[in-house]
Amino acid sequence: MDGNQISMLKKIMEIEFTCIDLNLYLDTHPEDQKALQDYNYYSNQLSMSKQQYEQFYGPLMVFGHSQSQYPWKWVDDPWPWEIEY
Repeated sequence: MDGNQISMLKKIMEIEFTCIDLNLYLDTHPEDQKALQDYNYYSNQLSMSKQQYEQFYGPLMVFGHSQSQYPWKWVDDPWPWEIEY
């Protein structure tokens, strides 16, 4: 696994954490427009980052969450949870 792939995965994890944190905050502060703007911004960033990663390295998720190029890429090693950071 090359350094760019690891860097992209770390960026995805950072943005996912931010989305989760903002989601939890918005559960208790649904009227906070700035937090909602931030959530929507990071949600978009997450979607773009995952799409870019999958273009280069294959799907991050299965069961309809990520499309695959031919041949079926999900079986290619390593899987995201098998990567040592």
